[in-house]
Amino acid sequence: MQVTMRTLIRSWVFGLSRQLSLKRKNPVLSLIAGVLVGFFLTLYFHNALLPKGTTFSCFIHKQGNLVVYKRAPPVDLTTLTEDKRLLFVGVMTAEKFLDSRAVAVYETWGKTIPGKIVFFSSSNSKASSQLPLVTLPGVDDSYPPQKKSFLMLKYMHDHFLDKFEWFMRADDDVYVRTDKLEKFLRSINSSKAQFIGQAGLGNKEEFGQLSLDDGENFCMGGPGMLMSRETLRLLAPHIRYCLKHLYSTHEDVEVGRCIRRFVGIPCTWSYEMQNIFYQNFAGEETFMGRLKMKEVHRAITLHPIKQPAYLYRLHSYFLHLQSQELRYRTLLLHRDILNMNMLLETNDSLTLNDTGFCHTKQLGVNPHLNRYHPKSREDILVWDFFSKHMYSANNPNPKRRIEAYTQTAINDTVMEMMEMINKFSKQRGRVIEFQDILYGYQRVNPLYGVDYILDLMMKYKKYRGRKMTVPVRRHAYLQQTFSQPEIREIASLYITDEMRNEDPSESDISSTNLLNKVTEINFILPLAGRTPIFQRFLSNFEEVCLQNRERVTLAVVLFSMSDGDSVDAKTALQGLQIRYPKYSLRLLESSGSFSRAMALEIGAKLFPSDALLFIDVDMFFDRNVLKRVRLNTVQGKQVYFPIVFSQYSPQFVPKDSKPSFIHDETGYWRQFGYGIVSLYNSDLYAVGGLDTTIHGWGKEDVDLYSKVVHSNISVFRAADPGLIHIFHDIQCDSQLQVTQFQMCIGSKLSSLGSQGSLAQKIFNNPEQFLD
Repeated sequence: MQVTMRTLIRSWVFGLSRQLSLKRKNPVLSLIAGVLVGFFLTLYFHNALLPKGTTFSCFIHKQGNLVVYKRAPPVDLTTLTEDKRLLFVGVMTAEKFLDSRAVAVYETWGKTIPGKIVFFSSSNSKASSQLPLVTLPGVDDSYPPQKKSFLMLKYMHDHFLDKFEWFMRADDDVYVRTDKLEKFLRSINSSKAQFIGQAGLGNKEEFGQLSLDDGENFCMGGPGMLMSRETLRLLAPHIRYCLKHLYSTHEDVEVGRCIRRFVGIPCTWSYEMQNIFYQNFAGEETFMGRLKMKEVHRAITLHPIKQPAYLYRLHSYFLHLQSQELRYRTLLLHRDILNMNMLLETNDSLTLNDTGFCHTKQLGVNPHLNRYHPKSREDILVWDFFSKHMYSANNPNPKRRIEAYTQTAINDTVMEMMEMINKFSKQRGRVIEFQDILYGYQRVNPLYGVDYILDLMMKYKKYRGRKMTVPVRRHAYLQQTFSQPEIREIASLYITDEMRNEDPSESDISSTNLLNKVTEINFILPLAGRTPIFQRFLSNFEEVCLQNRERVTLAVVLFSMSDGDSVDAKTALQGLQIRYPKYSLRLLESSGSFSRAMALEIGAKLFPSDALLFIDVDMFFDRNVLKRVRLNTVQGKQVYFPIVFSQYSPQFVPKDSKPSFIHDETGYWRQFGYGIVSLYNSDLYAVGGLDTTIHGWGKEDVDLYSKVVHSNISVFRAADPGLIHIFHDIQCDSQLQVTQFQMCIGSKLSSLGSQGSLAQKIFNNPEQFLD
């Protein structure tokens, strides 16, 4: 039993006073009694003058010995406002987790509690961080932690019973959504005895083995236990008894048994509690995958999270949901402003030149599938149809499988829609469950958002009054509105005019500190013949990189097809070296048949492990490409595979097509091309390098891409408008391996022309193609 020092002193003084009154005639005894009374009175007044919240406590063992607590950490409750006196959370942890799990809890949801959080550990525990830690005397970190759990509850009672309405016992591997928990607790009467959590009777193996009587259950400790002030008040005097009478090795079972016996209430027996106090039984792999699930969204607590990194991930995700909710409320305000302005029929308060009004005009338009009005035929937004497959009129593959990102977007949209439908289901006594999407349409409106038309199969369940379950089919017209653009400043990733002109007297490009902060890009170019293409590349390289004094190098690996090719390549590169002597421009010759993988391996060995490599850029590129290469390539974490725009054959480009460089009629985005890659040299070798056994055209880039995908390094893919693959005729050697030859033929056919131009060509000259 745990008692305060003040109570102990009072009992001793009372007993000695009684002895004095009974034996006044014995002078020796009176002297001894007087000394003892003086000693304990001194202790009493010293303890009475201690600052509030810094009491001493003791614990009486079975043998009767006293073990005094360390001084409890001072808790300044005067700074807590009324809205911060709702909840006290006691987190049960161990010394080995103080600098990992406990810190993660304290830095995430622990900062947003409407009250106070304290961590409880063994008597010898020490934390390097500034955790609010209480070390419990006579307690170790052995399992099961019954003593730790009960003494933590006793500590809460002795120090904070009158300070908070609710008390929570939590583990260090649980995440608590404090905003939802606060709303939940404020809806419950805390003056009554309450014991809330996910009720349990034990798993199949333990069922009937936990000594639970009829009507007894317990709140599972993992997802957390909540007690009202009244429950903790009634429980505390019986903690010593409950510790002496343990019937199982599970501390949450024993706490539940103790509350049932001495408070008279069981854990809340409600199906809803299984959802809001969520226990994932998948073990160590929980919450490592997709988080946008109804189980995660409706939960108040989530357990278990064994890795601290995933606790931070959950916290970031829920902060994102909160910001999303705030953006939605902002959107509703924009709509209200615009509607009220229209009703008032005045623009006095919001002028057309007002930036805020421009945002309101854009964001405040009410959702409607016809709010976008195309001005020409080319501006018409075409719907994509999907059922088991995706059907698109403007896609090179009109029937295809639904891409993973599209499926994820549709699933997220349906989940958010069902949350809105069932938002007031409890008040209405009904719930609607999603079953399946029979078919749907989608389109992307670049001004407003994404539009959906969905044919849904759902199930209507009424559980109040006359119960019924009825299948229903409904159409949903949805619009996922874009928010306003966010503008933020980032450090410059390419050399600006200001950097170049910082020190005009210095000609060395690497001399100034500003230039040294920009990552150097090392170009590696395999070459076999194709002298005109190489000369065009050098001209582009000079214009974009050398004339702008970008931090770059160039390594050309040449497989000579003839003596003339070698001489022409050397001559072209030597001319560049003469004009730009400060740059590293190298030409390496290799013998044998052409092998792109071997050429890239030779080039990569020229550079250190921390060098940024930009591989095989035999195409037109602009200066912004360098910026994106530096931004999207992260050593040890991310490799950049840009999606390039590949031009069609001029023979099949319509003469009346738009003159713009990037257009559906002039070329296509090479989504399945992986030849252009930006990565660090260390990452190239970490994934296994290039397969140098592959000779001739293709396949080695797919092999490298597959290695990166299966490694711990992320792949970043995006359409890069600055990378243009100039059309050139592809010659497929019949001596290639079957797989390589098929890939070569496929690439050749894809580069001929658009579907529309090819269809028009066949329509105009059918006899030419039939032959």
